[in-house]
Amino acid sequence: MSIKIKKLNNSIVKFKSYPRLTKFSKKISTIKMRENISSIKFLIILIFLLNFKTVVFSEIMLLTGCKNLNDSFVKNEYILDLEKSLMIRNYVYDNKTYKKHKRTDLSIKKDNTLERFVYEDKNLIFTDRIGYPQFYTQLVFEKNNLIINIKTVINGEEAISKVSTCSNVEIFEKES
Repeated sequence: MSIKIKKLNNSIVKFKSYPRLTKFSKKISTIKMRENISSIKFLIILIFLLNFKTVVFSEIMLLTGCKNLNDSFVKNEYILDLEKSLMIRNYVYDNKTYKKHKRTDLSIKKDNTLERFVYEDKNLIFTDRIGYPQFYTQLVFEKNNLIINIKTVINGEEAISKVSTCSNVEIFEKES
């Protein structure tokens, strides 16, 4: 290893004896130094801008006391977090509905939580599609509206029908 270092040291000494090469190396080193300084300035400005406090408003829509047309619930609520693009549905079946669904599906629970992604289109909020490309369903919410609809698409034919009516809609705007 020491032999390699001696050879490298000798080549550096020989390099410094040629004036044209030393001028060229100094010129290259100053150009590289300027590029490094400009990139460091850019990084400092970028870090400053990222740490600068910005005000962000997000919206959470809470629909409570929702009455379903087909089933009855002790508790049925929807929480739409538009910042996280997430819908959380918390519901508890009453005894009659629970027994009805338990006959056909043994994995059913009385107390349930369901999460779906949502997206916003104009004044409507849609859940992600459930099903196949030719046949799918998705829930449709409208801002400040008590009615929850379901959109069903079969081979390109759309139908929207009412699923639930809620007793209360609250919209929370949080600032961060």
